[in-house]
Amino acid sequence: METYKLYIGGKMVDAEAAKIYPTINPYNGETIAMIPQGSAGDAHLAIAAARAAFDKGPWPRMSGAERSEWIAKVANRIKERQKDLARLESMDSGGTIAKTGADAFLAQRQMAFFAEQAKKYNGEAKEIEGLQRAGRAFNYTIREPIGVCAQIIPWNFPLLMAVWKLGPALATGNCLILKPATDTPVSALELAKIFHEVGFPEGVVNVITGPGSVMGKAMTESPLVDKVAFTGSTEVGREIMHKAAGTLKKVTLECGGKSPNIVLHDANWDIAVDGSLFASFYHQGQVCESGTRLLLPRDQHDKFVAEMVAKLDELKLGDPLDPETKVGPVISERQMRAVLDYVEIGKKEGAKLACGGYRVTDGALGKGYFIKPAIFTDVTNRMRIAQEEIFGPVLAVLKYGSEDEAVDIANDSIFGLGGGVWSQDVDRAKRIAQRMRTGTVWINEWHILSERAPFGGYKQSGIGREFGDDGINEYTELKTLYVDDAKTRDNKPWYDMLVPRAKASS
Repeated sequence: METYKLYIGGKMVDAEAAKIYPTINPYNGETIAMIPQGSAGDAHLAIAAARAAFDKGPWPRMSGAERSEWIAKVANRIKERQKDLARLESMDSGGTIAKTGADAFLAQRQMAFFAEQAKKYNGEAKEIEGLQRAGRAFNYTIREPIGVCAQIIPWNFPLLMAVWKLGPALATGNCLILKPATDTPVSALELAKIFHEVGFPEGVVNVITGPGSVMGKAMTESPLVDKVAFTGSTEVGREIMHKAAGTLKKVTLECGGKSPNIVLHDANWDIAVDGSLFASFYHQGQVCESGTRLLLPRDQHDKFVAEMVAKLDELKLGDPLDPETKVGPVISERQMRAVLDYVEIGKKEGAKLACGGYRVTDGALGKGYFIKPAIFTDVTNRMRIAQEEIFGPVLAVLKYGSEDEAVDIANDSIFGLGGGVWSQDVDRAKRIAQRMRTGTVWINEWHILSERAPFGGYKQSGIGREFGDDGINEYTELKTLYVDDAKTRDNKPWYDMLVPRAKASS
């Protein structure tokens, strides 16, 4: 069992108060590592290190090609440690080894992508068409790094979320402080080791751990921080936006969701039933864009739900490190109790529990935080289980009549992160997708994301985008330059260069 350290200013250091806390395996309740419990003081040290690295260090002054080489070293090291990182993340988060193995593969691929993207960010001029004047002046824009970025990530995809934040910030020349979730700090601390091992310039990357209420506050309120990037709940996102407003920091937020999943009459059921289970219950429903509201045609509802229940009952719950396990534990006892509370809320609201919705305590599972995946029917869109993000294995099924009614139900939410449509008529599905007020819509698929395509939400699901050019540009400032070669003025005073004066009337 390892005792980790904070990574500040290129050094592995103990927390200011020398406090540590255990991180727990949600499968069996055992401690897997001891984690430094940082304070506001530690956060300020990390911020100061990042500030010095940005203001005086070489990183923002390197060419994009040079930064690319450094980031590629990190990507290669992640690739070398893929299996080990997957195993550690599975133990720390409760994700099945199939899920964490895929995450580790994607992490190295995405970091390699950001290494390539770094080559594009050298402050090259982009000329503004139509603003040239008399052959003596031209105008252009350049993109520059924002500066010091505070990055706060959640517990459901610890390794991937770290890469999503680190990659674009580094590619564009920023320096940063990364704070992982208290429940799942191991992946970020292992990444800190990798940055240290490859000899990354001091202070460019800092990784700190500790309570979000303390360290997050310091990071979002500090005048030395130029940008805050956060992934997590909408509630916390609101708090971060409020705290960052004091210094008008740039903020990007990827927050909660209650994504509508619309099955049309002509859907291929062999695909749609399995796809809807995957949409809702992948990683025990602990995914922000999960399809947690399933919209079914009234005349197909009962049979579709019956097929889902039968297939769901076949999924094996067990040790996340066992390749045969399909359903692992939820992240913590606290989260388990919160999810089970929502099950009780659904019952009280009048919804019918078609399956699951209880803690599983059989044999070795009794040591962990296992919930039998739940499906509610007879749900109306006004119920809390249809409107609030549960972040667990609970699916709300709603009936609809017409396509217009389905779209109205889908859009009747404060969230707008993901959505899906199942149909054999792709053009029809596209038309519905375009009417859905959400940042990503899958057609006959779910959970597929690419580092080349922007991802983010409408409404209270967030601000800004990750991935693609849009996501990388979130870490830049756009500067406009007006250039005059000062060679053709004929010594005329500046005021004669303005718009010609109107002739006096006779």
